Formats: sequence, C-alpha cells, structure tokens
Amino acid sequence: MQANGWGSRCIWALGLAMWVFSGAARAQSSVAFYGLADAFVGELHPAGARGNAWQVGSGGMTTSYWGMSGQEDLGHGLKTVFTLEGFFRINSGQSGSFTGQSFFGRNAFVGLAGDFGKLTVGRNTAPLFVSTLLFNPFGNSFAFSPIVIHSYLDSALGAAPVQGDTALDNSLLYQTPQLGGLSGSVLYSNAGVAGHPGQANYSASVLYFAGPFSATAAVQSLHTTSILLNQATAQTAYLVGGAYRFALAKLYAQYEHIENNSPVKDDTCQLGASVPAGAGSVLMSWAGTWRRQAPGANVRWMTAALGYDYPLSKRTDLYAAYRYDKVAGVPSGSSMGAGLRVQF
Repeated sequence: MQANGWGSRCIWALGLAMWVFSGAARAQSSVAFYGLADAFVGELHPAGARGNAWQVGSGGMTTSYWGMSGQEDLGHGLKTVFTLEGFFRINSGQSGSFTGQSFFGRNAFVGLAGDFGKLTVGRNTAPLFVSTLLFNPFGNSFAFSPIVIHSYLDSALGAAPVQGDTALDNSLLYQTPQLGGLSGSVLYSNAGVAGHPGQANYSASVLYFAGPFSATAAVQSLHTTSILLNQATAQTAYLVGGAYRFALAKLYAQYEHIENNSPVKDDTCQLGASVPAGAGSVLMSWAGTWRRQAPGANVRWMTAALGYDYPLSKRTDLYAAYRYDKVAGVPSGSSMGAGLRVQF
C-alpha cells in the first residue's frame, strides 16, 4: 500500500510537471539585450559658431543607445511586448543623448501585438522622426545628416524647426500590419496634467516599401506648451519623402513644411544619394531651409554633407564624413569626423 501511495504521488507530480511545462510552451517568452556604440574623432562647427575644437564625440552616424525588449506569446496570435531603451554618450559615459534627457529616452513602452498590428503605451518614437531618418542616406545622424540637423537642432536661424523630442511621453502608438508594402502609424499623447492649457499631441505616418521604390507621408501636431521652445503654443509639421534604388545608386528626396501659431514658418528640402563604392558606400546629401520669421523677413540655411561608410562585418563599420553649413548673414561652418560604429 505504501509503495502504491508513493507511485500515485509520483504519477501526480509527473502530470503536474507536464501540465506546467506544456503551459510554458504555449506561453513562450523571450527577452533580448542589444544596443549600438558609436564614437568619432573630429570637429563639429555649425554656421555662426565661434571658434572650433577637435573632440572625441559620441554618435557621429547613429546616437549610441542600449536597450532590452521582450515578448510573451499569449496564444491565438496575440502576444505582449515591452521595450526599454536609453541613449548614452560613449565619450563621457553619461546617460542620455543630452544632459537632462530621461534615462529611457529612446523608448519605454508596453503593449499588445497580433494580426491587428501593434498597440504600445508609454514613451514612443514619433512617426514623423521615423519617416525623416528612413529617407536620407545618413539615417538618424545628428552630426552629419542635413535633414535631421535642419529639422531637430537649433542653429543660427534660432530654435529648431521641429519642436519636441524624437519620442513623445504619455503616448499611445498604433502600428498597422504591413499589407502589400503599405503600413501606417498613429500616435496620440497628452501633457498628463489636469487642466493643462495644451494637452493633445498627434503624429502619424504612412510608409510604402515595395521593390526598388519606397515613399512616406507624415504629419505631427504639438499643443503641449512645455515642449515648445520657440515662443509658439502650437505647431504642425508635414513631411513627404521618397527613394528609388537604381542599379548604380539609391536616390532620396524629402520636403518638410512647418507652421507655428506665430509668424515663423519653415520649408525644407532634402536631396541625397547612396552610391556603392568598393565594399562600402559613398553618402551624399543636401538640405536647404527657408525660414519666414515675419512678413518680408526671410532667412536661408543650406547644408551639404559627403561621407563614406565601410562595413568591417555585419555589425561593425568605419565611417568618415564632412559637412558644410551656410546661413545667410553669419560665417559658414565646416564639420568633419571619422568614427567606428558597433552593434551588439
């Protein structure tokens, strides 16, 4: 009887273990740690800047970041997802792409994904920024990409044309599944403060990738006054872009129009190309901004960049780039750098 009792207990324990592990198999989960480290040696001297100095810089071609993300399979094609990503400055070891940026400044969200697409809640990258970086040869380089510099950095013109960060706090982001190369994203965020004078912020985009041709259209409307640093209380930005891969080169083009509820309006064009050369690619881009500060008061800004990107492996590449800036009425500027970018 004792042996039979122990046998029944073993069978029960074995059955429980099989049930637990079968449940784990149905609800598979995974977590990944990853990132990118980018450092360069050079000089950044925008138009109108006083003096110059050689430096060891961070994020010459891509802003250095680290992150972790995961998912859990809930069954029936549904899964939970999360992402936590932060920028860092590899030249100083400091967190954030700039002083004061939140620890997980790149992305911090949790959500659900399935056949319906993906819905995430938290701090999400703005669709407008994604469209900007995808349709120029220098990607999201804040050191050498003319369209990124013209859109997101302050200059001799004054405050950056596009206000706010590249990601928006307190946001919900819905991304559609891809259908025939077409996909879309819609983001909504608010100030998170009851009675705040301006709460709703929106960003949306449509992306198309099919064969050698790709295109985008994006819009962003900001009304949270605390993130507008250009004396306006509302801003709307529009962007259209396209690219075509020929046998010998890939060509890029973008047009961006920005309106504020102030006299300031900005129009920016970008033309670029990526040309294979040896094992690497020659990168070329030009951007021009026309700022209307007041009726009859217009200022022009032009930036041209030339670079070469050489892959050492699938995860590591060397690059060198030169940038020329000219703003009407102030001395021109020249920037250059050579760096190493490593993905992990």
